[in-house]
Amino acid sequence: MLIFAIDDSPSILSFIQRAIRAIEACDILPFLDPKDALSVLQTQQADLVLVDYNMPGMNGIELISKFRQLPRAKEVPVIMLTSETDPAIKLAAIEAGATEFLTKPIDQAEFSIRVRNLLALRLAQQALANHAEALERDVAAAQTRIAAQEKEIIWRLSKAMACRDGETALHLERVAVIARMIAEELGIDSATCEKIYLASPLHDVGKIGVSDAILLKAGPLDAGEMDQMRAHATLGAEILEGSESAIIRIASTIAGSHHEKWDGTGYPKRLSGDAIPLEGRIVAIADVFDALCSERPYKKAWPVDEAHREILKCSGAHFDPACVAAFDRKWHLIRPLYAKTNTLETAA
Repeated sequence: MLIFAIDDSPSILSFIQRAIRAIEACDILPFLDPKDALSVLQTQQADLVLVDYNMPGMNGIELISKFRQLPRAKEVPVIMLTSETDPAIKLAAIEAGATEFLTKPIDQAEFSIRVRNLLALRLAQQALANHAEALERDVAAAQTRIAAQEKEIIWRLSKAMACRDGETALHLERVAVIARMIAEELGIDSATCEKIYLASPLHDVGKIGVSDAILLKAGPLDAGEMDQMRAHATLGAEILEGSESAIIRIASTIAGSHHEKWDGTGYPKRLSGDAIPLEGRIVAIADVFDALCSERPYKKAWPVDEAHREILKCSGAHFDPACVAAFDRKWHLIRPLYAKTNTLETAA
């Protein structure tokens, strides 16, 4: 362990050095000039600092105050050596960050005991800090594993549901990628953009409650069938609500709001404008656009440029104008997703 001793008296420094050398596993750096000591303390980690009060140029209280401002100095014990008996000086030293006091002339036995005790405290603090760091690393690693597992479960569940109603995994991936692009263009923070990306594949989870006869019907739905189909938004929100996972909570919001329309004519709650959650407004564009560009049992796929024009045309009616503008600004990145290979060309 490394001890700094700062005293303008050579005889006191010599006494301290002899006493410290009697303590095992200790090195000492002696300084007559407090400014020199402070300079070295900026680059070397001390385990204990011994500092005199009366010194030229900088007294012990000033040195302690400056030392405590250095990185990793907060927990280092500091002993002030002084012959002063004024309580105000001791109070000022404590306020500056002194841990202990030793009165001059120094008693060698008391000095050794105080130093040993403070070094033992320092070792215990370091052991505790190392243990805390190890725990933090373990927790971080566990959180990383849990997050990865959560992502995998979401994607696998989403793909399984997509197979049921004839959609493809590519539809889910493209919706997720486009939703993230729009969110990023809107200036949403990166962590939330990632959550929207991961949550968006669950937007149609409520279709699990819709019968195959309706879900896979090749022709148009009648009024009753349409009501049953539209119920998937409410059901999806209910399936996902109440989760402790931030991603699933966002997925619940998206599931329940991605069929709302900016002008209030959507479903299930006929929300309008900013009353529609932003995540739902974002995914609405991504979902409709990709649905237009995808073949379904009841329709052919639209050309991507025609689908792009349709999204722009519906700004202010079906879609949030700000989200449409963000979608349009990202068009140069979105269009390549629909290459003839029908594979994603942008990393998810």
